[in-house]
Amino acid sequence: MKTQILRGLLSALLLVATFAQAQLRIEIVGGGASQYPIALAQFKGEERLPQKINEVIAADLLRSGLFKIIDGGGLAVVPSEPSEVQYPAWKARSADYLVIGSVSPAAGGAWDIRFRLLDVDKQTQLTGFAYQVSAQQLRVTAHRIADAIYEKITGDAGVFSTRITYVIKSGSRFELQVADADGQGAQTVLASNEPILSPSWSPDGTRIAYVSFERKKPIVYAQSLLTGQRSVVANFKGSNSAPAWSPDGKRLAVVLTKDGNSQIYLVTPDGGNATRLTNSSTIDTEPSFSPDGQWVIFTSDRGGSAQIYRVAVSGGVPERLTFEGSYNVSPHYAPDGKSFAFIQRNNGRFSVAVQDFASRQAQVLTENSADESPSFAPNGRIILYATEVRGRGILASVSSDGRVRQRFSIEAGDVREPAWGPILKSQ
Repeated sequence: MKTQILRGLLSALLLVATFAQAQLRIEIVGGGASQYPIALAQFKGEERLPQKINEVIAADLLRSGLFKIIDGGGLAVVPSEPSEVQYPAWKARSADYLVIGSVSPAAGGAWDIRFRLLDVDKQTQLTGFAYQVSAQQLRVTAHRIADAIYEKITGDAGVFSTRITYVIKSGSRFELQVADADGQGAQTVLASNEPILSPSWSPDGTRIAYVSFERKKPIVYAQSLLTGQRSVVANFKGSNSAPAWSPDGKRLAVVLTKDGNSQIYLVTPDGGNATRLTNSSTIDTEPSFSPDGQWVIFTSDRGGSAQIYRVAVSGGVPERLTFEGSYNVSPHYAPDGKSFAFIQRNNGRFSVAVQDFASRQAQVLTENSADESPSFAPNGRIILYATEVRGRGILASVSSDGRVRQRFSIEAGDVREPAWGPILKSQ
């Protein structure tokens, strides 16, 4: 069994930000067409913990819409080792997979957590790990176990241990917050009585760029989640908006009006070397880098209506990508670079859509009336976006095939401007 010690970047985030009382509440409103039946036995010794490990894992898997959780209670022997597993009993419950594990105290207040994923039919172990973590890392460790299970069974990377960012507006107060992908552990990165817009994660997940109006004009900042320190990325004459990081983290695309209309420029994170990328007499905005860093897609009305275009980072004539409908905005590259998400207006409704680069075919994924700001999960399987329910802004997500849908809401105010953070490497 491979040992991994999670020291981590995520726990550091918790130390430097101000705790926010409001947590995102998640409602699952759709499920996958087929689901993997999986049972989770209670981890041996986890009754000592304030939060049971297997409850967090089960909630993660259930939220994906791809798993059916099989009741693991009522057995005379709750297994924590493969030798203790009575496979026929789990097969009788229609479980294809079984998760077992244990929790025990370690030196210095740490905890040893062990888990195994077993194939019930083949009566074999598929994967298993041991983690030694601090008490503050217990929940994120449960998310990482869920990630390992998800990846082993589906073949796709899990994103349960990732983070999301968003803006909450309550009265005249705006807060830029960061939370776990399940909405827990919300932390306030910035609070202001002026609008905060367009948060964008750096590729390593340590910084967020955003637009703040605190100086009574839109200025782009980049803020460290490790230290809280921030720097000005763009404060040119006029408007500075819509930051987007390049995949290598060495540049950002920003939208500036310093030379006239809103145009896209490339700048370094410290605000230097501003290089103009687009050159039109209309509005070019909302840039998004391709995963290989060679292209930028963006919104422009250069053709008479808002449509999505692509231009090489090296420059050249932009290529129009969308032709269905008279209004297509807010593009966001998929992590594999094969498609992009965007907002399309149809019959007065603004919905999340995805278009494939190769086929040029677009698929509308939602049926809401006021969707905005789509952002892919780092595995490309889920799209996070903002929408409205009964006049209040909430976050929602939809799977890339449109089958699994969720809603994230906070009673305290409107939630907008979501962005899904990257998968972080263990330290």
